Amino acid sequence: MPETARAEAGAPDHTAAQQALAGADAVMERLVARYGDCTLWHTERAAFPTLCSAIIGQQISTRAAATVEGRLRERLGGVIDAERILAADDDTLRGAGLSAAKARYLRALAVERERIEPDRLHPLDDRAVIADLTAIPGIGPWTAEMFLIFVLQRPDVFSMGDVGLRNSINRLYADGVRLDARATRAITDAWTPWRSIASWYLWRVADGDDGVWQ
Repeated sequence: MPETARAEAGAPDHTAAQQALAGADAVMERLVARYGDCTLWHTERAAFPTLCSAIIGQQISTRAAATVEGRLRERLGGVIDAERILAADDDTLRGAGLSAAKARYLRALAVERERIEPDRLHPLDDRAVIADLTAIPGIGPWTAEMFLIFVLQRPDVFSMGDVGLRNSINRLYADGVRLDARATRAITDAWTPWRSIASWYLWRVADGDDGVWQ
């Protein structure tokens, strides 16, 4: 859906998704009751800063990622955009707390900024979007899946590589026992076609109710 059409449509109504998830299993029923209405898409997310946030957050905690992103935004004059990333020197990027690899990935993303435009990617299915995005240095499957959920607003995405989601499932469905991918899929398949919304509820658990993915 074009960006203008999405803006005119307003925030999606998650009522049907919440009702379906509450009926899927007892755990989801409790999560929907505890956390209430999902706010996953109440705020539109721009493609470039969202992918920057995902790259910054790779392999570090949400708190650490928020700190680094805040420092980077401050060093770039209050805005993280492609032009400022390309104009920044290594000292500026590394001084914000970025590793050399992440600084390189942000620059590569800035160069490829036209490639990540939502209007270009909306017609593609989920697999095609992931294949397209992961061709850009620094974007792996998890980062592409976050883009599908938060920017393209795809309703049925579950990231098997998301540690927070997997830990929440282990805690809530297996008393903390680490489930393998097959056992995890057996649980998440019951949430189709609303696995993105189910993920929002699991992130509430993983982030102690105050995570960045709101």
